[in-house]
Amino acid sequence: MLVVLSMIVFALLYLMPGDPARSLIGARPVSPELLASIRAEYHLDDPIWEQYLRWVTGFLHGDLGTSIKTGLPVSQMIQGRAEVTLQLAVLAGLVSAAIGIPAGVIAAHRQGSALDRGINATAVAMLSAPSFALGLLSLYVFAVWLGWFPVYGLGDGGTLDLLWHLFLPVMTLAAGVLASIIKVTRIAMIREVNSDYTGFSRSRGLRESKITRAQVGNAALPIVTSTGLVLATLVSGTVLVEVTFAIGGLGSLLAEAVTFKDVPVVQAVTLLLAVAICTTTAVVDTLVIVLDPRLRRRRRRKSRNVTTLAGAEA
Repeated sequence: MLVVLSMIVFALLYLMPGDPARSLIGARPVSPELLASIRAEYHLDDPIWEQYLRWVTGFLHGDLGTSIKTGLPVSQMIQGRAEVTLQLAVLAGLVSAAIGIPAGVIAAHRQGSALDRGINATAVAMLSAPSFALGLLSLYVFAVWLGWFPVYGLGDGGTLDLLWHLFLPVMTLAAGVLASIIKVTRIAMIREVNSDYTGFSRSRGLRESKITRAQVGNAALPIVTSTGLVLATLVSGTVLVEVTFAIGGLGSLLAEAVTFKDVPVVQAVTLLLAVAICTTTAVVDTLVIVLDPRLRRRRRRKSRNVTTLAGAEA
């Protein structure tokens, strides 16, 4: 997946209309000498496969190119902003899981009640609201009108001040993910609540807390799978949130680079976001194998069958 994505990201330079060298120059005056120097600097006269291999090799070694707008190494520009995006995504993920999973469990246990309908209605509303619209609304209400939170920025660097500045962006980013987790958890838990073993456990007089733990354990596989895949979208979802709240992370850097056609920055940030998403999905796949003993037994049987077949052929 990453190989295919790297090819698509590399092709951004050639998908733009016109001469790639002219696209890299941007709004600067053009002369034949300048075009020639740009082609030599970026090796645009080389075969495209050679350019791709050179770019990928540099990326793997931390050389992400040079920004057209600032003239600084792209890795240096990203280094100071990646931490902000990571903090925002991690906090939003923790908030989403900490609220979404218990809310889904409660809704499943109160299926058909007013509380269940209220949780469902809230989840649908949060899923339907675009992140930038929700961000602007929260800025107006909680920052401008009530004055409870700052309008923009990250504060003076202290931990509490940072969390204060990140509260609205985190809640805005977490809203859609939180709603998805609630819906998935509720559906998975309803199957367990209505299962035969739940009725049998209650007839035996087991404590409700013990039954709920068993239900959550049995529903963990679809919850973890769906939650992990939804959380992977948090990284890419930071773009609109960072722009709305004027936070200097990778999302705002990507938006600025697209505006100024800073192709090396766009390529680097896009591929880094893709790496983060693919890594998250790989971790989710690993957790699925850990949580589901049937998959582990299936893998062991397949391994034994391959070993037996190899021995027979030998």
